[in-house]
Amino acid sequence: MTNQSQIDYKRIERAIGYIIRHYKDKPTLEDIAAEIHVSPFHFQRMFSKWVGVSPKKFIQFLSLDYAKDMLRVPGTSVLEAAYDAGFSGAGRLHDLFMSIEGMTPGTFKQQGAGLTINYNFADSPFGTVLVASTRNGICHMAFEADQKAGFETLYQLFPQARFHQGTDKMHKDALAVFGQSDARPDGKIKLHVHGTPFQLKVWEALLKIPMGSLASYGDVAKMICQPAASRAVGNAVSHNPVAFLIPCHRVIRQNGAIGGYMWGAKRKQAMIAWEGARCRNIRETNV
Repeated sequence: MTNQSQIDYKRIERAIGYIIRHYKDKPTLEDIAAEIHVSPFHFQRMFSKWVGVSPKKFIQFLSLDYAKDMLRVPGTSVLEAAYDAGFSGAGRLHDLFMSIEGMTPGTFKQQGAGLTINYNFADSPFGTVLVASTRNGICHMAFEADQKAGFETLYQLFPQARFHQGTDKMHKDALAVFGQSDARPDGKIKLHVHGTPFQLKVWEALLKIPMGSLASYGDVAKMICQPAASRAVGNAVSHNPVAFLIPCHRVIRQNGAIGGYMWGAKRKQAMIAWEGARCRNIRETNV
């Protein structure tokens, strides 16, 4: 590390410490820059380079995390959490929750309260799969070798919900995509998922990639009319809450490499090969 890099690192360290101490007061770019004795313009560029996000976004994440902790306290209202976290009102907290968490503060506070979630484990060509649904649709689907750990993950997503282990029609329709049962969906499989507006846009784009076809992260970015957002697309793909039904396994790197996958790169490769073989069989049958 060069002398200048060491100086910049110390400045960023001081800036982060200052932000953590004062984020409730919503310090301005000028306030923080003055604390470490650099110009606001230079500080903005330096902070974004070292931390990976802008100072404003960093403050938002700190404020949101604090508000989330407050909302977990029984009896705390959304308005109280907003004021205590330094927001001017509940509306500002609502907007931040929607942009980052993809849900309202009230929905977060409920943490699944009032929901009954049916869940069960089933075999698939790619290992044991956990599928869960509310009355509105499939809310979670994941490949889980350890059933206890799989349920714990589901529980942490909806800690206030009521859980019932059993298979319902939504599960059967979802599992029919693996072609291992006589069940066939009556129509489109309904999903009940939360995401930021950007994540939802990416997941909708994934649903348009046909079985047997592949797309790069750059391709998906172009599909949503944001060609420079490949990295953000990758992040949204990695947060897919419904394995296989939202086909994030059909997204690969620009150079043709398989790339990462939440449930394992080997499983992703097997899925791609399996879908390719099925499409080939369908074409040969129709000849």
